Amino acid sequence: MTPNDDLSQARWFKSSHSGGGNDCVEVAFTGDGAALRDSKDPEGGAFRLSPQAWRGLLGAVRTSGPDHG
Repeated sequence: MTPNDDLSQARWFKSSHSGGGNDCVEVAFTGDGAALRDSKDPEGGAFRLSPQAWRGLLGAVRTSGPDHG
């Protein structure tokens, strides 16, 4: 992960499973990976992940999420 760079033009997404709430992690896809931020504090900064780190995070969430105990 690297600290936030200029993400002012990024298009942010959150899960359709969030139910419209603001207790979510948002993601933006960049030319060099992905960025993550807290939807409650969008000006509070973001973390950038390489494509490999993003894939690793998704894999970990898929295998250890609420549906998997």
